[in-house]
Amino acid sequence: MKTIPKMLVFGLVELLVFGSMVFLPAGTFHYWQAWVFLVVVGISAWIPAVYLLRKNPAALEARMRGGPAAEGRLAQRVIIAGLYVSLAAMVVVSCLDHRFGWSPVPTAVCVLGDVLVAVGLGVVALVIIQNSYASATVQVQADQKVVSSGLYGLVRHPMYTGNVIMMVGIPLALGSYWGLVFVVPGLLVLTSRIRDEEKLLQKELDGYLEYTRKVRYRLVPSMW
Repeated sequence: MKTIPKMLVFGLVELLVFGSMVFLPAGTFHYWQAWVFLVVVGISAWIPAVYLLRKNPAALEARMRGGPAAEGRLAQRVIIAGLYVSLAAMVVVSCLDHRFGWSPVPTAVCVLGDVLVAVGLGVVALVIIQNSYASATVQVQADQKVVSSGLYGLVRHPMYTGNVIMMVGIPLALGSYWGLVFVVPGLLVLTSRIRDEEKLLQKELDGYLEYTRKVRYRLVPSMW
């Protein structure tokens, strides 16, 4: 399938799935936090996608080949499945929270959540722009080189840093404090993915071990 039709189908399916995950557990369409959240996600995802379509369609194609089935190794299939489950649980519980009023969240906090979601997705997009080898799966390409500039000069896995920022923002954007509980398992899954990925990169990517000595932190500067 050509890149543009594939991108449109991918975006439509993603919107339908995501919308169902939000509005079905919420039990209503009168949920302004959800509508704002979906608009923020849509804009934050589509603007980089259009840019990549023009500048680097191969990188865009690589990003659309994600998911457990796309992983080449069993460990990463299990890890990414766990991440998907954590994210789904986070969204569903946050929407149930809205439905039953477990934790009323002020409007300002919801807006802050939307900002965090946009920033997280923006970091992910910037990583893909700065590193054309970045993909949704753990693999080493034949001609791959170590990228140590830009965000990669701060942490070794800036894409996952963006994911963490986004995970913190999702429940707040949807008006829930209870959804934040699932940030913890999501973070544990990401750290497992990073540790496994680094074993592969140190083994198969020339220069990566030297890069780890230069950039000490994996996910958060001055922490880990």
